[in-house]
Amino acid sequence: MNGSSLAVGQRSLGDPSIEFPLSPPLTKGCPRTSTDEIAYPVEVVYDYGRVDKVLFDQEPGPDIARWSPLLPSLEAPTLGEGGTPLLEFDGIHLKDESQNPTWSHKDRLNRVAVSAAVAEGAAGVVVASSGNHGASAAAYAARAGLPAIVLASAESPAAVQAFVRAYGAKVFSMPADERWPLLREIVDRLGYHPVSNQTVTHTGHPYGPEGYKTIAYELFLQLGRVPAAVFAPTGYAELLFGVWKGFTELRLLGLAGGVPRMFSCEPAAGGPNARALADGAPAAIVELGASAAYGIAGSVGGHRGVLAVRDSGGEAVLVTDDEMRAAQRDLARQGVWQELSGAAGLAAYRKLRRDFDGPVVCVGTSSGFKDLGVGEETHPARTGLTLADLTD
Repeated sequence: MNGSSLAVGQRSLGDPSIEFPLSPPLTKGCPRTSTDEIAYPVEVVYDYGRVDKVLFDQEPGPDIARWSPLLPSLEAPTLGEGGTPLLEFDGIHLKDESQNPTWSHKDRLNRVAVSAAVAEGAAGVVVASSGNHGASAAAYAARAGLPAIVLASAESPAAVQAFVRAYGAKVFSMPADERWPLLREIVDRLGYHPVSNQTVTHTGHPYGPEGYKTIAYELFLQLGRVPAAVFAPTGYAELLFGVWKGFTELRLLGLAGGVPRMFSCEPAAGGPNARALADGAPAAIVELGASAAYGIAGSVGGHRGVLAVRDSGGEAVLVTDDEMRAAQRDLARQGVWQELSGAAGLAAYRKLRRDFDGPVVCVGTSSGFKDLGVGEETHPARTGLTLADLTD
């Protein structure tokens, strides 16, 4: 470890002049600026004047506790999250988050969020998730000795539900719109700590995106500089915000001269972040069409993503399932199998067709094993094969 946490409080993203104590985590967003139509998240504030810059002389590697001064206190044990590879591909760099313990970027968030549950003495952890988030929360809860309840949508892949159950979590498959009222009841009546959203627009866990900041720290060390642009698959935009915040901290500490332009990469079937940015709104809710990229296909957005794109000079890019499939296929041909959602960054970069003055990073968020329909296709055994058959 590199010292104790220097986190000192929580600050409203609706009005940064409003601050709150560090504990308890405000899992329902800012109580002073949120309204019935818009919920504003809070973020964690640190005593940056006490950060020793030698922290960034280390090599990136597994266990995000190496960044402890710039994270909330990590009370949950590690599973070896972080330290993922940065691969060169097709003129860009791919940050391969499928190499985390449960094969997705969510492990960075849940190391921090489950730590909050431990610190608060919660009875357990509850999450509404159809995939990566549920598996990751269940794994970190198990590691910390906490029970977990996962409310999965009825359409989530059976293999992913089995993956979550393997960690000992109680998994309940139910209609998506019924998950949120039940989640709130579990929080209020059973004392479980929520690591999913509870508000009208997305606020989520206030500590969660702090785990994603470590991607920015790693990229800075792996590249030896700040990238010109980062393309991130975007649902609720916690990843997008966390990476952006990590680079803003590097600038604040005098280690970097600027931040990359942040690009939110959403399915064209929805795109609440794109809608909010186009309308100049703090957040938006849209009608959601059909998309196989279930990991990032959502109708509800949040203010975090708007901040990250707007304040970095980035853009929102909408990509179709076909565009994501093409990117996913090309990545696999280079030895990297990403979930369809995880290929959204590369798909958006290709769609934008823009040159940048410096490195471009696409974040690949999750393993292709998490996709819909994986393992359902059968290939009957063939007899009488010859070398000619094998070389066709």
